[in-house]
Amino acid sequence: MSEAMAAPKTQAPRLYGLLAEFETVDGLVAACEQVRDAGYRRWDAFAPFPVHGLNDAMGIKHTKLPLVVLASGITGATFALLLQWWMNAHNYKLIISGKPLFGIPAAIPITFELTVLFSALAAFIGMLAFNNLPMFYHPLFRSDRFRRVTSDRFFIAIEAGDPLFDESRTTRLLEQAGAAGLERVEE
Repeated sequence: MSEAMAAPKTQAPRLYGLLAEFETVDGLVAACEQVRDAGYRRWDAFAPFPVHGLNDAMGIKHTKLPLVVLASGITGATFALLLQWWMNAHNYKLIISGKPLFGIPAAIPITFELTVLFSALAAFIGMLAFNNLPMFYHPLFRSDRFRRVTSDRFFIAIEAGDPLFDESRTTRLLEQAGAAGLERVEE
């Protein structure tokens, strides 16, 4: 039998991380504080509804999206004003009824529209980029236990790609944090 005809070698599935299940909101928030204090960076918490104080417990910083939207709005307004000035006062001069070649009041509607357009596009594209979207598949979707996140359970997932990740040490941390169940998640 030749090598080409031999069965392909199957690789063992790679570890994505550990998934810890919690039964209460308070347990989840306390566990998030412990994981944050332990120094982990590549992890996330999941809940079936918004949990007040979870961002603080996870140590999540405020998003830079408003600054991106503001900068894009200013860019849109500047572009609109310069474009109108160039077209009316420099490139194609028309003197109509003795009016000035360029006037701010006449430029306001277009300036407003381009400010809104640039801001909206920046918000949409920035939100997709900052949230790593679109994401058509995630390893946690393979977990049967994780399906309960949409109804009545709370979870913390710590990725194996985290610099501090050590399976035994991370398992002990999550058990000490009060996890009701732990699961290894494969990619």
